[in-house]
Amino acid sequence: MIDAPAIEKILTAARPQAVAALLRNFRNLDTAEEAFQEACVRALKAWPANGPPRDPASWLIFVGRNVAVDALRRKRKEDVLPSEDVISDTDDAEGQMAEQLDASHYRDDILRLLFVCCDPILPSNQQIALALRIVSGLTVKEIARAFLVSEAAMEQRITRAKRKVGHSQIPFETPGAIARAERLAAVATVIYLIFNEGYSASAGNAHARAQLCDEAIRLARLLLRLFPAEPEMMGLTALFLLQHARQKARLDADGAIVVLEDQDRTLWDARLIAEGLALIDKAVRHGRPGPYQLQAAIAALHAQAPRAQDTDWAQIDLLYGTLELMQPSPIVTLNRAVAVAKVRGPAQALRMIEPLEQQLSGYFYFHGVKGAFLMQVGRAEDARIAFDHAIARANTPAEAAHIRTQIDRLIKESAKGSVPTIQ
Repeated sequence: MIDAPAIEKILTAARPQAVAALLRNFRNLDTAEEAFQEACVRALKAWPANGPPRDPASWLIFVGRNVAVDALRRKRKEDVLPSEDVISDTDDAEGQMAEQLDASHYRDDILRLLFVCCDPILPSNQQIALALRIVSGLTVKEIARAFLVSEAAMEQRITRAKRKVGHSQIPFETPGAIARAERLAAVATVIYLIFNEGYSASAGNAHARAQLCDEAIRLARLLLRLFPAEPEMMGLTALFLLQHARQKARLDADGAIVVLEDQDRTLWDARLIAEGLALIDKAVRHGRPGPYQLQAAIAALHAQAPRAQDTDWAQIDLLYGTLELMQPSPIVTLNRAVAVAKVRGPAQALRMIEPLEQQLSGYFYFHGVKGAFLMQVGRAEDARIAFDHAIARANTPAEAAHIRTQIDRLIKESAKGSVPTIQ
């Protein structure tokens, strides 16, 4: 017997590959999603007693395809069905999905689908939102949080994108070399957000979140193979590797969040760190810096510090300052403020983040960091209010518990001038 939560984990892991294959088969977003959902319903009925199949994704593709074909027959009894090679792919169960691409075999439906979703017929924000929803299966709430907008606004954005795709007859085929190059930035952004959602550990269990990170790393490696001379793809992959290297140290035995300076650095994955450092070194030699390379360089400074107190915060401040100029963002400024607090004190950091209040009013980390700075400058009552705002905006009980832990810690250590580092 296998319980429902275990089955849900398997379905979540199989979703990208299954939906990508179904969409390639049927050329319709709604059909692919509905077929996958029906296959999941059947899995939840069959698998508890019989156990999951050896290849869950292929099972879901097979069942979903049959469901969709039956639905097409019911809807179009009077019409001639599309040819078998359009609505079916008998090799799916064996995973033979290779397609010719620049004299090499392109074997990844998921990456291909990312390029399809990032068709320039859609505005860039719709491209990314649609890809996150269709390809990665992130919830509307998770995507809205990544964009710092309301769920209602994100729901409308995704609906408009799906409608436009349906009306525009976008071909669900592998884009050519020129089209891929034009869509590279949007695809990289999608993969970056997939990794961030997994890295945030903001919902679900740690295993499911780690799977998102693993998938993002896999896709980044594929992108790097397609664009081996692109330093930003080196930077993106390096960033993922350096961040993911800390996975085992980021939660304690009870599943509580462990901030960066408190992590047991012996648990960090030395192999991933070495690979990430080599990649960022290779990227820097190209002499074309970009946002992903800068973020990877920041992660590298953390990874290279034997102890938290050895971290080169001055260099991190400089890198964030460059990133602010290159890619202005309130999140970048918020992260830079933590480095500024370490180098020049919390009062200056507090002045940096005050203009961000309106933009980040719904972001619980903003209020947590603000509370930390306020506590350090001796404004205990204002700090308490900021922490209350942070707890109210936490996405999960674990996040709220994390803020409460930091409140207790700050009260005890406020005299030491310590400010928790954003993970």
